[in-house]
Amino acid sequence: MKIKEVVEALEKFAPLPLQESYDNAGLQIGITGSECSGALLCLDVTEAVINEAIQKGLNLIIAHHPLLFRGLKRIADETYVERCVRLAIRHDISIYAAHTNLDNTVDGVSHEMARKLNMTDLSFLAPLSDGSGGSGVIGRLAKPYTPHELLQHLKSVFGVDCIQYSPSVQTTIERVAICGGSGDFLIERAVECGADLFLTGEIGYHHFFGRENDIWLAALGHYQSERYTIDLMQRILTREFPQLPVLMTSVNTNPIRYI
Repeated sequence: MKIKEVVEALEKFAPLPLQESYDNAGLQIGITGSECSGALLCLDVTEAVINEAIQKGLNLIIAHHPLLFRGLKRIADETYVERCVRLAIRHDISIYAAHTNLDNTVDGVSHEMARKLNMTDLSFLAPLSDGSGGSGVIGRLAKPYTPHELLQHLKSVFGVDCIQYSPSVQTTIERVAICGGSGDFLIERAVECGADLFLTGEIGYHHFFGRENDIWLAALGHYQSERYTIDLMQRILTREFPQLPVLMTSVNTNPIRYI
């Protein structure tokens, strides 16, 4: 099986034209005509992840976040990106990223978060005009919660020790809007759509202001909101290629620590 076939399966599910204009999803390093020995799935590409792929004999790394987001003017060893590029090329490891195209596709990243919460009546929060995809999702919880009951439930479901939040006037939460990663650009849209709470990965400080009469805001952490993306990618690939080794990284690539 060629790496090209694996890439085609991913892009059938999450077409590259769905990515945002600022993004750099797609093939980052490598030649798609090579035989694929297996894929290692991760949220971020780091030297530890590449070394894990080498050790496990996997010549394809599929990440959610692009390693090459901005152009490189040189490839030395001053940054982790430069070192990752050199290490991957030296060991003939191909690297592919499914980023905002996977966010914006039907049943993509935000849908995966909603499934964790057993939500129903899901639709895109900000659909594209042609119906091919959109940003975020909105739907209903399986049952109503008080706000603090829901916040504790979110901590349990997503396995986090803390959640950033700001309160609002709602005393019952049932309609929830979700966006994995950095979703504060959708807060106004969530208010317009009648969401009781907006859940995302990270919210800029100033975006928490002025919503005390509109909507509850909750942020899990960027990594924490998107780490189940690799579950989604694994389902896609094992369904298409049941004989191909498709492994999740054992490396926690979150650069943020908590105390």
